[in-house]
Amino acid sequence: MSTLYMVATPIGNLDDITYRAVQTLQTVEVIACEDTRHTQLLLSHYNISKRLIACHAHNEINSAQGIVALLSDGKDVAFVSDAGTPGISDPGSRVVSAVRNAGFPIVPIPGPSALATLVSVAGFVGKTFTFEGFLSPRKGRRTKRLEALLARDEAFIIYESPFRIIKTLQEIGALDEKRTVVVGREMTKKFEEFLQGTARSVAGQLSDRPAVKGEFAVLVAPSEAAQDDDNDSEAE
Repeated sequence: MSTLYMVATPIGNLDDITYRAVQTLQTVEVIACEDTRHTQLLLSHYNISKRLIACHAHNEINSAQGIVALLSDGKDVAFVSDAGTPGISDPGSRVVSAVRNAGFPIVPIPGPSALATLVSVAGFVGKTFTFEGFLSPRKGRRTKRLEALLARDEAFIIYESPFRIIKTLQEIGALDEKRTVVVGREMTKKFEEFLQGTARSVAGQLSDRPAVKGEFAVLVAPSEAAQDDDNDSEAE
C-alpha cells in the first residue's frame, strides 16, 4: 500500500540529516513541501531529483486532498517542512489527519528540530516543559499567554522572529524580572550563537546590535523557587 513519510529535514546545516531520510527522499515518487525552492536546495545537495508539490499554511487543506489522491494512485509521498520536524509550528497535521482517515499508512522519519536542539544545550529544564511555538503577534493575546506560561513555574519554549525577539524578551522581563532565558540564534548555521541571562539582559544585548537577524528559539527557565523544589525532590 502507498505510504506517506513524514521526513525531518535540517534546521540549518544541510549535513544534519539522517541516512534514512536521504534514502526515503530518493525512493518516493513525490515530495510535498512548504517551499519548493527551499526544498530544491536540499535535494540538489544530495543529488536527488523528484517531483515537488507545495503544501503550506495557505493551501494545506487542498494539498492534503491532493496527497490522498496521489496515494490512491499508488504513489509513495514524502512530506517535509522547510526545516526540522514537520508538524511542529509547520504545516503537516491536517495532511496526517486526512491521510490517516483515508486509510493509508504514515511512517515518521525522525530527525532535527529546533526544540530538541535548544533543550540539549540549555542546561536547565526541570522535569517538564511546555512547547509553545510562535506566540500571537497581537500584544493583548501575547501578554495573556505569557502570564499563563510564567505562572506555571515550568520551563517553556517559544520560537520568535528577528522582528519581535527584543520586544518579546522585554515583555517577559517586565512580567518577571528574575526569569532566566537561553536564546538560540541561527542554530546549526555558520553564525550560531546562544545567549543566556535574564530576559531583560538578553534583550539589552540584542538591542545594542546595529541589526538583529536570524531565526530564534527561546527557552524560558522555571522560576528559581520551582528549580529549588525540583532539586529538593531529587535529593529525597
